Amino acid sequence: MNSQSSTAGNESASFSAEDFAKALEQHDYQFSKGQVVRGKVFEYDSEGAYIDIGGKSPGFLPLREVATHRVENLEEALPQGEEREFVVIREQNAEGQVLLSIRELELRESWQQLQEIRDKEETIQVVVTGTNRGGVTVSVAGLRGFIPRSHLIDRDNLDVLVGQEIPTAIIDLDRDRDKIVLSYRLAARASQMGQLILGDLTDGKVVNLKPYGAFVDIGGVTGLLHVREMSRKRIESVENFLQVGQKIKVIIGDIDEWKGRVSLSTKGLEAYPGELLEQFDTVMATADERWQKMQAEGGQNATPSGS
Repeated sequence: MNSQSSTAGNESASFSAEDFAKALEQHDYQFSKGQVVRGKVFEYDSEGAYIDIGGKSPGFLPLREVATHRVENLEEALPQGEEREFVVIREQNAEGQVLLSIRELELRESWQQLQEIRDKEETIQVVVTGTNRGGVTVSVAGLRGFIPRSHLIDRDNLDVLVGQEIPTAIIDLDRDRDKIVLSYRLAARASQMGQLILGDLTDGKVVNLKPYGAFVDIGGVTGLLHVREMSRKRIESVENFLQVGQKIKVIIGDIDEWKGRVSLSTKGLEAYPGELLEQFDTVMATADERWQKMQAEGGQNATPSGS
């Protein structure tokens, strides 16, 4: 053995366990709560799995933190050696071990998904899981939500909804309070409104009168026929022009599915200003022909003018 080999051997022998511990301390193995880390499963036990995250000690993933749903087979849900992300939910103990979670990551993603759906004013499918005096509880994106009785369609027999998948609109979302409030009624109405076509002529029935216009039911959706959209001639009194329960042909104008608003018009059916005031029944009887002619001519005055 030459002198160089002897020297290298002595240096290696002098690198003790204490030196190794000091070398480890030079590396930053500090993990903070909420931090997302990558790691691999390398061992299982009856209470969870040990995850190699490159620290002094392996992280531990409890069974309850594997997913938002109950996991029957841990090794199948989380194969050994598979690398993935975890979030730290408890900082290092005396041995340097942190507590990890996949469930918390899934919850973060679910809340973000719900926020995006609400921002885009879209609907989401939920499963009804139970009932109480105030409404029904639901499972939505792995979270627990609530639909108040006032936001259900059938408010009397709630038990028949349990187990059903229904569309809903999000009306209140607060993660700090773990609060998700949804509406079946708004989603159903939005679905009905989604079938309406701008500019179409449709049958309706007057259901309410106000000084500024009439509310007309058009197949389960209520639209507003504003006084300025009734005729091309000024109408002094809505009540003198229409009656509750009266059948009427209307043209569909602006549609706001989220707010549940539909604007209607009849003035485009007139051959001259005020014809509806003078010959209402005649105009209604020939509304289909008038509307078809209007479409052929380019749809002038077919839709509300933004009253």
